[in-house]
Amino acid sequence: MDKGAGRIKVTVLKRFDTKEVFNDPPVKAKYSGPCPIFKEGQVFYVDDSMPSGFCPYAWDAIFFAVVTLRSNGNFSEWYDEPGVAVGCCGDGLRPVVFKLERK
Repeated sequence: MDKGAGRIKVTVLKRFDTKEVFNDPPVKAKYSGPCPIFKEGQVFYVDDSMPSGFCPYAWDAIFFAVVTLRSNGNFSEWYDEPGVAVGCCGDGLRPVVFKLERK
């Protein structure tokens, strides 16, 4: 990523347990608890690359929003506030929701 672009703050808003998503999951998972990597309220800062300790699958899911915000883009079709986005990891059984903010 461009070193001259804006810094992005990524906050973990919510981790879902499988039981919050499905009463009867469509596939059997190795574990059913919430994502073990993140904690609600946890904050990461994006400067040049994926932050240390960040799940690469979640990073892949929010990367487009990080690039857009770092390039001074906005998601004005979805949000009234410029410089923000909400993204979610792609784990359909244990999703994690993130708030991204240009700082």
